[in-house]
Amino acid sequence: MTRRSPVRAGVRHPLVGVGVALASAAAFGTSGPFAKSLLVSGWSPGLVTTLRLTLAALVLFVPALMALRGKWGVLWRSKWLVAGYGLTGVAGAQLAYFNAVTHLSVGVALLLEYLAPTIIVGWLWARHRQTPRRLTVTGIGLSMIGLLLVLNLAGGARVSLIGVAWGLVAAVCLTMYFLLSDQVDADLPPIALAGVGLFVGAVALWSAGLLGIVDLTKGATRVDLAGSMVAWWVPLLVIALLAAAFAYVTGIVAVRMLGAKVASFVALTEVLFAVLFAWLVLSELPSPIQLVGGVLIIAGLVAVRTDESRRPAA
Repeated sequence: MTRRSPVRAGVRHPLVGVGVALASAAAFGTSGPFAKSLLVSGWSPGLVTTLRLTLAALVLFVPALMALRGKWGVLWRSKWLVAGYGLTGVAGAQLAYFNAVTHLSVGVALLLEYLAPTIIVGWLWARHRQTPRRLTVTGIGLSMIGLLLVLNLAGGARVSLIGVAWGLVAAVCLTMYFLLSDQVDADLPPIALAGVGLFVGAVALWSAGLLGIVDLTKGATRVDLAGSMVAWWVPLLVIALLAAAFAYVTGIVAVRMLGAKVASFVALTEVLFAVLFAWLVLSELPSPIQLVGGVLIIAGLVAVRTDESRRPAA
């Protein structure tokens, strides 16, 4: 049985954990609008993702080493969980998602990936006999309907069996991101777990690129960002520092505070933040139906969080 995290045990108000989870979701939500400036300029999704993880791993290298002083034994005990986190939750989720996008519309790919909260509920039910109660089921329904509306799939979505398969792989990898974050030894500092996980993910993607599995094509040196031509490394730094280094550290902290199930539902707000940043950076205004979907997602989050707060502590 996994030892209860001291971070989670020390939280005096559930809104603290929700706030950290929202900060992580907001940071992850910046990746799409800023990465788009690179992708439309000829940069391959594989290279953008690989560079993003590499830079984030380098940024967290020294802080991770400092956090690991006196705790190398903890890292060694959790080595397989940490390796799994880096391969699935970091590299696998992003690689599978970008492969899904090459065959599907972005809306369908995101919808498939964000089946992760439902998978987590099913896993907890099957593995730990945590039967979902009526309020949780209601929250799942509201969040899924809201996600459908936010993604606005009625705007002409493309579907292919290969793309659907990649989307489901992305959902499983995202599920592993939340579950492994919750299972790793609580004595391993979040910044160390994020740093090592990003390093493992970066090495895996560089290896896949050298083997020809991942396309590492480089595009233009100057890209269009919010109507201005900037150097390619400007949007890359944003998605590496904010949407990777900061996002993964706060995401791990949120999972330890809230647990995998609640944190995964709060992560659905990444879609809302992505729409917001697309509006601010790319002038892509959300439609009224997307705003309604956002309200439903928030309602679903409140339902799941309320139900979880009523569950007796194990």
